[in-house]
Amino acid sequence: MGPASADCRELETASCPARLSLQHPRRAPSPYTLGFMSTAACTLPASIAAAKCWPKPASMLRVSAASSRRGYAVASGAAPPFQVFNRRTKWLQKERAASDPERSRQADYLKDEVAARVSERLLDINRHFARVLDLGANSCNLGRALVRDNPDPDPSKPSSPPLSSRISELVAAESSKTLLYRDAHLDFNKKLRITRQVLDDEEALPFDPESFDLVLSSLSLHWINDLPGVLSQIHNVLKPDCPFIGAMIGGDTLFELRTAIQLAEQEKRGGISPHVSPMADVRDVGGLMQRAGFKMLTVDVDDIIVDYPDTMALMRDLQAMAENNAILGREMGPIRRDVLDATETFYKDLHGNEDGSIPATFRIIYMIGWRQGADQPTPLPRGSGQVNLKDVLEK
Repeated sequence: MGPASADCRELETASCPARLSLQHPRRAPSPYTLGFMSTAACTLPASIAAAKCWPKPASMLRVSAASSRRGYAVASGAAPPFQVFNRRTKWLQKERAASDPERSRQADYLKDEVAARVSERLLDINRHFARVLDLGANSCNLGRALVRDNPDPDPSKPSSPPLSSRISELVAAESSKTLLYRDAHLDFNKKLRITRQVLDDEEALPFDPESFDLVLSSLSLHWINDLPGVLSQIHNVLKPDCPFIGAMIGGDTLFELRTAIQLAEQEKRGGISPHVSPMADVRDVGGLMQRAGFKMLTVDVDDIIVDYPDTMALMRDLQAMAENNAILGREMGPIRRDVLDATETFYKDLHGNEDGSIPATFRIIYMIGWRQGADQPTPLPRGSGQVNLKDVLEK
């Protein structure tokens, strides 16, 4: 996604009515607050909440629906998939990030938050799921989210068990073994039956057709080269009348960093090279889902804006997230010092906050689609209506 990482700051959403606060781990003694607008509560695990925090007060992380402008390349049905990312490089980045578990956990704030929001979408589906696939599981962020207290308890019932009570087995599939097993010893594994499976290739799913009652995916699909093909495979492994719920980074994610680096390289080198990945556009995702065979589609967007002390802090956290650059043909080696200094200047001049920090935008595209089933509602054939809408409106 980006060239390399940073401390998480406060969260806020402009599109929802209620405000909450969280504690997020940082390195120094004073706690760092994540404040955001949301209709559902979210808490950090005790092992994370006890960690140290970055001392400088942060401003806000804001979440709002916004239009997307940046597109991306997709493969045609008759052609081999268009290769954008080096999958081996991405695997190595995940392995290296997970090899430092403490630092990797500190940088999980974005993945944990999005996993919580993905799991909350299960509140609208009142059924039990015998077998669930978590595709691109990372460190089982979704597993942690599912075992937390119900974010929307029913006041008419004496108790509201966590969402994990509706799942018999969660199959966590991930290409990086080190990342997948990073937190296998933590307590949340005792509250949900999790089967971890290391994938040789996340673009070739090794599962039988119609073998899952639900497929989830949180912040992994944006590194897939053949996104149409993977969505078709997800549709294939679902049982009839069963849903897929996913979230991926897309749109104008990190546009501030992108523009600052491009201006810096143009000034210092007389040209630019790719440092931020091409992203899926929200308008494309619905079409790709429909093309894969999904019905009853829902696609929505959040902009999560995180404030960092400086550009190097942002790049360090991207690296700890394993979200650094993995584009094929990218320029190898570190970015030149003079380019980094110019990037910092352009970033703060164009996008900086009044307190000296810099904002970084992460656009999250959420998608829900269902495999068609016999009992699923379907639209009537075109032209079969018996009432003229004009007559109704004129009454």
